Amino acid sequence: MRITLEQLATQPKQVIDLLEIISIEGQQYMARLSLGDDQFLLSEKKGATRLFRSAWQLQDTLATFSIGETQVVHPSAYHEMIGMEPAGIEPLRIRVQSHQAQAQKT
Repeated sequence: MRITLEQLATQPKQVIDLLEIISIEGQQYMARLSLGDDQFLLSEKKGATRLFRSAWQLQDTLATFSIGETQVVHPSAYHEMIGMEPAGIEPLRIRVQSHQAQAQKT
């Protein structure tokens, strides 16, 4: 499903459980938001996926929202790059921040 920044802002006390910053070709990033049991791609008003030039730009755009955890997700094309058939390799996930982990430390 898709959601715009404006739609997200109208949600009452909306908490983004997981923000996935997905790295795509061309040094661009897109946002996948987990809200409860639902996942959304952050989109423009006309329905196109909203793209960002950096992970920082994406995080700055969503800075006013409460985010439980943020991960940078980088899919691997290693098999294809070395001439092998594409394989179902899990993407690299890097935890950027987690309010839950910080709360457990205190």
